[in-house]
Amino acid sequence: MKVLVIGGGAREHALCRSLSLDPDVTALHCAPGNAGIAEVAELHTVDAVDGAAVADLAQRLEADLVVVGPEAPLVAGVADAVRERGVPVFGPSAQAAVLEGSKAFAKDVMAAAGVPTARSYLCTTPAEIDAALDAFGAPYVVKDDGLAAGKGVVVTEDVETARAHALACDRVVIEEFLDGPEVSLFAVTDGETVVPLQPAQDFKRAHDADEGPNTGGMGAYSPLPWADPKLVDEVLQTVLQPTVDELRRRGTPFSGLLYAGLAITSRGVRVIEFNARFGDPETQVVLARLRTPLSALLHAAATGTLAALPPLRWSDDAAVTVVVASHNYPGTPRTGDPIGGLTEVAEQDAPGAYVLHAGTKKDDATGEVVSAGGRVLSVTATGPDLAAARERAYRALGRITLDGSHHRTDIAARAAGES
Repeated sequence: MKVLVIGGGAREHALCRSLSLDPDVTALHCAPGNAGIAEVAELHTVDAVDGAAVADLAQRLEADLVVVGPEAPLVAGVADAVRERGVPVFGPSAQAAVLEGSKAFAKDVMAAAGVPTARSYLCTTPAEIDAALDAFGAPYVVKDDGLAAGKGVVVTEDVETARAHALACDRVVIEEFLDGPEVSLFAVTDGETVVPLQPAQDFKRAHDADEGPNTGGMGAYSPLPWADPKLVDEVLQTVLQPTVDELRRRGTPFSGLLYAGLAITSRGVRVIEFNARFGDPETQVVLARLRTPLSALLHAAATGTLAALPPLRWSDDAAVTVVVASHNYPGTPRTGDPIGGLTEVAEQDAPGAYVLHAGTKKDDATGEVVSAGGRVLSVTATGPDLAAARERAYRALGRITLDGSHHRTDIAARAAGES
């Protein structure tokens, strides 16, 4: 199978790494990719949100499968453009991807499907914003209705901070605060059959002890030793399958990766949000544990044959990933700084620990790998338990140098019994 992956972050590097280890994948391409992906796939230049350009590239490469990684190309209809050329594509249509592209649309789908979620108001005027903030009280949860690369949500005790974020959005969803731990659960679907993956937990705040601003994610781990063993089945029955069924009923079947962000509250499981693609950094740890060849799973979803796929196989090992972020992230990040230690990790820590590139590129003049974004690297490790995986991840991270960078030191610590 010839596979083309669209995107250039750590999520796409994780996808490409798994596909590169898949014996059924005979050729692996990525557009636009990054410095790390270049080691396992052939890179191509393409505008990722230009459906015609992506479809042209897929046809030129004679791809048997196109995997669309980020949300922006999905909402822009890239999967539709590729599908129209007769090329199997993993990723929902533009109409179905509105499930991520609009929080208000997602709330409407959940209401129709009877999916448990937070009570909320869609606001478009200052008066509506003030009324919603007053109705719920602190802590305030304010979400930009549109795409915001994982950074459109503010959770705060301060009403003025909440109001300022709300006023900066064209349309904003204000909802009740959900207590309890958060869980990310991915499911692969072909529009009818839904196959859940293993759950993960990510860390959104920039600094240790969940301090600082929200980010796209600073680390993740899987499995969740504290979670109810029946959690995945419960979410499949009450959240994932009803949502997929409702979208199909509406004439906009969802095929691809359905990501449910969940809160395990005192009143039961509640959906915080849906995404229409693999989440970053949870993908890094979930794929590290998947033993079923990835290409077969994604191709079955793209071709409507998931029901015939054997049950997924998983490693008993745990996985931890820690994000190395550039100076000032999640504000305007500094870029162009050289990254050291990558060769040392590859030589001394593999295969138990490895680096997945996010915001990196090769400096044409020096040949060095340099930072090129906010989240620069994901250091991922596996081990017989979370404590061992954590120790390996942080040992490998200690070899990496990036001026001004920062990372959290407490990823998976509590779950591993270390804090």
